[in-house]
Amino acid sequence: MAVPGWGDIYDELGVTPVINAIGSVTLLGGSQTSPTVRDAMERANSAYVPLAELEDKAGGLIADMLGVESAYITSGAASALVLSTAAAMARDNDDFVAQLPDTTGMADEILIQKKQRYHYDRTLNFAGAKLIEYGTDEGTSEEDLEAAINDKTAALHYVANEKIKDPSVLTIEQVITIAKKHDIPVIVDAAGQVYPTENMGKYAKLGADMVAYGTKYIGTPHSAGMVVGSKTWIDRVRLNSFISFEERRVRGIGRPQKIDRQEIVGVAAAVREWLTMNHEERIAKLDVKLTHIERAITGIPGVKVEADRDPTGASVFNLFLTIDEKVCGISEDEVVAQLKDGDPPIWTRVNPYFGGMQVGMVGLNDGEEQIVAERLVAALKG
Repeated sequence: MAVPGWGDIYDELGVTPVINAIGSVTLLGGSQTSPTVRDAMERANSAYVPLAELEDKAGGLIADMLGVESAYITSGAASALVLSTAAAMARDNDDFVAQLPDTTGMADEILIQKKQRYHYDRTLNFAGAKLIEYGTDEGTSEEDLEAAINDKTAALHYVANEKIKDPSVLTIEQVITIAKKHDIPVIVDAAGQVYPTENMGKYAKLGADMVAYGTKYIGTPHSAGMVVGSKTWIDRVRLNSFISFEERRVRGIGRPQKIDRQEIVGVAAAVREWLTMNHEERIAKLDVKLTHIERAITGIPGVKVEADRDPTGASVFNLFLTIDEKVCGISEDEVVAQLKDGDPPIWTRVNPYFGGMQVGMVGLNDGEEQIVAERLVAALKG
């Protein structure tokens, strides 16, 4: 392996390390922390600080860097969404904060476009909110949204996806305009929308009130994230946090969603590094890996290879393989299984959203693209 001591700590635990040819996915532990982030976290480890003050200062630094009003570091993007929905329902009422997930007496409906339903919208229910669809499978109109809003509406939810634009759903600008008209907050799931870098402040600048990001996409530990937006609403997010549970003794639902001082410092360091790094160089390295594998498997009978070199969004620099089982004698699922059963195991997947077998570059260490290419060729040629 190109990385000294690759996987040896896992050997000690009896766990087999794998080559990650999918990306920054939860099943494989997110991403790798950068040397800069690891150094910042190690330095943070040597002393204790009041976490409330650290959250305030680190959040303020991030908000300044992104050009937004406020930011709060959370236990991943999912936690950011849970705390945001809690804030939308409880607002400034400590009795409500402590009452959640019992929503009696509160507006507790989160409106979501039917065509934007997705696997992770489950997090919006964790604080007790009810998801209410508007629009149809064919699309959404402004009239659909207006008709869905009532006195039980706590917030409007929007799923940001800069890679795939669906003209049949309302744009974020349309949703924000209608939300402002009714004085309802907008929650945005922008978990992986970290490049181009302006996307990290874009939605809040457009008027979204609480925008969730997963900072694993910029080199922090998998367990970290943040929510950015208006000061009024980010302050309400804080009321539901694990820090508020201890410091104010208000028993909010955020208590299990702890983040430590090392992670808070790491997120601040990662945002600074991400905004100042040479992304052309980063992208060029990913392209070298993709091109190597692409050339190795292009031309194999029965295999159609599509390369996605778009650096936008969460899932970037992937090869998508459509395999004709009659020609190759093996299916996409079987190739995935064969790679996983090899030595070392290589994790790929049949992508549940885009179809075809996905081979991703983001999780590969230098040199691993050669192993992936060799094993893919062997599997596809039988």
